[in-house]
Amino acid sequence: MRSYGQYCPIARGAEIFAERWTPLIIRNLWLGCGTFSAILAGAPGLSRTLLGQRLKQLERLGIVESAVKPDGRGRHYWLTPAGNDLYAVCQSLGEWGAHWLEIAPEHRDPFIVLWSMSTSTFLRDRLPQGRVVIRFDFLGHRPHERYWLLVEHGETEVCREYGGLDEDLYVTAEAEAFVKWHAGQLTWAEATRDRRIQLHGPTWLVRAFPSWNARSSFAHIKPVAKPTATLAG
Repeated sequence: MRSYGQYCPIARGAEIFAERWTPLIIRNLWLGCGTFSAILAGAPGLSRTLLGQRLKQLERLGIVESAVKPDGRGRHYWLTPAGNDLYAVCQSLGEWGAHWLEIAPEHRDPFIVLWSMSTSTFLRDRLPQGRVVIRFDFLGHRPHERYWLLVEHGETEVCREYGGLDEDLYVTAEAEAFVKWHAGQLTWAEATRDRRIQLHGPTWLVRAFPSWNARSSFAHIKPVAKPTATLAG
């Protein structure tokens, strides 16, 4: 970790917070991702080696604590009071980003939306108690992406590989529309009006699916409209 060599609290705090991946690790821990694999799942592109280094660094700084799992396999991680206070910085950064920054094409990863829904934004009391398998086909972010969401007994899991279970609902969506719906920039009616998101399956499940998702915690923040460029006459 490089030092700015300044006494200023902003400089000293940035030495920790501005390290690549650290804010996302703090975010994932605050969302309840208490295992190494769970933290990693919410940060595609982060290597196992670098995550291990960051966690050790955060433990040394008193931001994260860990303990060996009861079964002895791996460790369980959680934020300390200092870590919870640092998440408030993440929250402020997210509010600023939601207000001032556009969702660019490179930010439209639908897997992260499904991970967020499964981890933190599903309204658990609205989920069906029986097993439901939903297949998602996304267009527009990469040539073609397919994922599965398993809902069972109020718990959810996002899968990259088909597990062989019967599929109950099929969702075909433009990645941009799905991301912007979750982010609060499109209503469900707007996202489905032009068939940018399409659902096929039992009527009760088609109607229920959008009601499960409370959407992003920043969905209430209105983005700043960018000025439209005009040509000189």
